[in-house]
Formats: sequence, structure tokens, C-alpha cells
Amino acid sequence: MPQHGWRLALHTWSLDTTPLAQALAVAREAGFDGLELRRLDFTRRFELGETNEQVLDTIRACGLPVDVLGVEYGWIFAKGEESARLFRVFQESCENARALGCAMLMSAPGPYEGTLDEAVPNLRAAADIAAGYGLRLAFEFNSQHPVINRLEVLREMIARAGKPNVGMLLDAYHLHRSGRPGRGFDGVAGEELFAFQYSDVPDLPIGAGISRPMDRLLPGEGLVRWADLLESLHAAGFRGPLSYEAPNPALWARPPGELARAAVEATAHLLAAVPLRQPA
Repeated sequence: MPQHGWRLALHTWSLDTTPLAQALAVAREAGFDGLELRRLDFTRRFELGETNEQVLDTIRACGLPVDVLGVEYGWIFAKGEESARLFRVFQESCENARALGCAMLMSAPGPYEGTLDEAVPNLRAAADIAAGYGLRLAFEFNSQHPVINRLEVLREMIARAGKPNVGMLLDAYHLHRSGRPGRGFDGVAGEELFAFQYSDVPDLPIGAGISRPMDRLLPGEGLVRWADLLESLHAAGFRGPLSYEAPNPALWARPPGELARAAVEATAHLLAAVPLRQPA
């Protein structure tokens, strides 16, 4: 592990075109300390005929801990039968998190939209399901979502839900794209911040209508003000892990082992340039 005090987790979207078992092995060999998995990692294996237990076995065989497990997005605004389906899948993800020894779920807004008055009861319901399994839930804003697209909205939604096992997931990419670069999240307390994802931002405008931007870069190759950002994380008392999430078809074209090693090395270089000691 790099000498910085924060664990590094590989988010599997960063190696999206690499089969799951290979991606997990690559993460271990490259020097990542843990994993952030997606519900999609499970559903893709189900589509190939594997059972849920077989997918769990593949993940366990990697030997890396699962730090964060993503749920299927959309439940925050979904209605009717789709809402019922997504909450059933949410509970299945809770069961998988427990089976993997993972204490943190994460979600982003997903494809639907609505009002905060509609979102808050759904967030409370999800929090209660997660609490039944002893899990925490980190919710992320997406700078391209029509509603939950900036820190202020995310903070208001979580505060209104009033559930101690729900907190923020912040992402360096979405912070920058939403107009909060560098130290733009100063004032977020450590108890609010459950999870953090990172990648770099290209010096290009995002394409119109893109809700899941896949133009992210290796850390240090774009516009993110890393020294300011890392100092803010330290000041907040954030204990990690840092989850490397950099979906980009241009990066996926590189050999996965080479790409994962480049991510670890680039992160270590940035951290070494901003010496920080994690709070005791």
C-alpha cells in the first residue's frame, strides 16, 4: 500500500471491458488494497449462467476485501413495480455485502428523476433495509443528473432523511464538473463523508445529454487540483478508502494490468507530493 494512510480500492468500472475474475486478479497484482464492486458485476455473470454463490466465490477467491458494494441505481425516484423490483434487488445486495464482509453500500441517482419530497422517503426506506444488515449507505450526486447534481442537494436530501447510517459519497470528477474543484467541499465533516471516488477531468466540455460520463482520466492527467483536494479530505478526517473510478473507452483499450499499475503509480505520485498523515 502506498505510504499515505489511505487504502486504495479499484472500482470495477475502471476495467469495464475486462472479465470480472481477470479484473479482480489485476487489481490485486497492481497493488490495490481493496475493491469497489457494482451490481452490474453480478448481473453480467448471471447472464452467463452463473449463480449468485458462484459470483461470490469468484470475488472471495481474489483475496482482496470488498470495501464498497454498489446497488442497482434508480430506486431513489422509481415508482410502482419498478420501485418494488429495485428494492428487492437492494435487499439482495445487502445480503451479498454481508456475505463478502463488506460494510458499505453505495448508490447514485440513476435514470429516473423526481423531487426531493419523493426521494427522501425512499432514502429512509433504503436506510432501514441496510440497517437491518448492519450496513451503511453512501449516496453520490451525479453532476449530470437533472436533480441530485450538486453537493448542496445531496446534503439536504441526507439531512432530511435523518438516518445515521446514510452519508455522502463524493467524487473528484463530479465535484469538479459541478463547480466545486479543489477545496470546494471544505466544510464537509468527516461523519458526513462515507466514501470517496477519484479520477481526473479532461480539459474539454462534457457532451450534451451524457448522464454517465466516460471521459475520465488517470489522476494527474487533467484539471483536478489534487493538492487542495487531498488536503480537504485530510482536514475532514476522511479515513478512506480512495476508490479509483475512471471509465473511459480509451483507457479500456490498454492492457488491463498495465492500466491498473498506471493508476496505482499515478496515485502514489500525487500522494507523495502532498505529504499527509491520517488523523489518529
